[in-house]
Amino acid sequence: MRIVPRLLTAALALGLLAAVPQPSQAEPAARSFVTQHAGVFGGRKVAYQATAGETILQDAKGAPAATLFSFSYVEKAARPERPVVFIFNGGPGSSSVWLHLGMAGPRQVDFVDEVNPPTVPPFPLKDNPNALLDVADLVFIDPPGTGFSRVLPGGRTEDYYGTNQDALAVAKFISDWLTRNDRWASPKFVMGESYGTTRAAALATTLMGGPTSPSGELGAITLNGILVLGPAMGGAVGDHLYGANLPAMAASAWYHRPELRQGRTLDAAVEAARTLAADGYMRALYLGNALPAEDRLALAEQLAALTGVPAQTWLANRLRLGLGAYSRELLKDKGLQVGAYDSRYVLPLKAAGADPVADDPAMGQYTPAFVGAMNSYLTGELKVRMEAPYIPIAFSQVNSRWDYGPGGPRSRDAAAELAQALRRNPSLRLFVAAGHYDLVTTVGAAEYALNQVDLPPERVTVKAYPSGHMPYLGADSARALAADVRAFIRQAAQGSE
Repeated sequence: MRIVPRLLTAALALGLLAAVPQPSQAEPAARSFVTQHAGVFGGRKVAYQATAGETILQDAKGAPAATLFSFSYVEKAARPERPVVFIFNGGPGSSSVWLHLGMAGPRQVDFVDEVNPPTVPPFPLKDNPNALLDVADLVFIDPPGTGFSRVLPGGRTEDYYGTNQDALAVAKFISDWLTRNDRWASPKFVMGESYGTTRAAALATTLMGGPTSPSGELGAITLNGILVLGPAMGGAVGDHLYGANLPAMAASAWYHRPELRQGRTLDAAVEAARTLAADGYMRALYLGNALPAEDRLALAEQLAALTGVPAQTWLANRLRLGLGAYSRELLKDKGLQVGAYDSRYVLPLKAAGADPVADDPAMGQYTPAFVGAMNSYLTGELKVRMEAPYIPIAFSQVNSRWDYGPGGPRSRDAAAELAQALRRNPSLRLFVAAGHYDLVTTVGAAEYALNQVDLPPERVTVKAYPSGHMPYLGADSARALAADVRAFIRQAAQGSE
């Protein structure tokens, strides 16, 4: 039926012709910046293409709702079956700058002294020989609200700022990337840091899909490996958490109080703390006031010898000392405070209640170099030109508004979710890397959480390194971690063979 213009209104009124919706605004165009590079990684020269750009995420009605900015490093003429690692940090609300310029990317921040970084420019970059490009292509993901990624005017922040919502958005991006790059045949890995532990666990479920997954459909994308660094597992609460944190305290004291070492190596000090936590310490906390005074004093002296905090302080706190208090007590006699994110870093002692990031001796000192170097790298080497600023971490707009689901942050048990993922996929392997000097997500807390769930030991690797929340800070840690990750990727890429 042909409708002439002068009869259009009448035809619409009679229902003879459905109105065609007109877009209220132009659909945003995804921006992309492509550069060519080469480097030597893992002893092998690799020529690769770097693509920094946006992916438009749509809402349930198919309208543009958000942009997700990513950085893809792909070997030239890469085979369709070459492994690919999708990499993100945590927060929630953090961009991928830390893993990008600290561990896995082809360029890295140049810290001449790993625990005394420059806090004012210049912030130089250097080639990263530990980057993983010799064994896999790399895709760094900045979820909406971080980096250059944004929720668009027509989108809703509540569709992205939540555990399940975030996993769905990242899963859609991964599926789209695999299609655009013809990489469905590639062994697939995800690497997450800190809250990235929860994101990685949720992603495994969402990528596979199912009636109860956030996607609500069958994606059937399975992973060869999940790698988590600075693992935020959950699990340990109450007195169990005090026990789980003892190994990190012992490591920090070993580093700063050499007079307490008594010939012990770092590993030996950590193992002594594990033994005490699993035996006499937990028993004492259970007994409470029923513990004889002489036994309480003896235990306080043991704790003092391991952690560097005086026995009287342990006694005054009923043998319980939180990590925040510990960071202020360890070097209190020297007027110093150790970093929560990496206890090797120190600043003058500041009272409790200070800013948890800006006043933290680690985060406060190493973040300027990461952020400064990232901005130089974006424009100078990757030739990225964006109007909006690159947001390293969005605290107020993303982190403080995050929807963890009913029950809040403690409702998520990442260890249990990872165990479920390994049960569903018999070829999936898990790699966990923690830092001995991490006083935020401690080695002991990760070990405790993993010990409470059913995991196939032959498919799980847990490693600890002489570093902090970012276990790649420091030349020795970075080399050891990179070697372990390479071996893991090579093995896991073989699947069930």
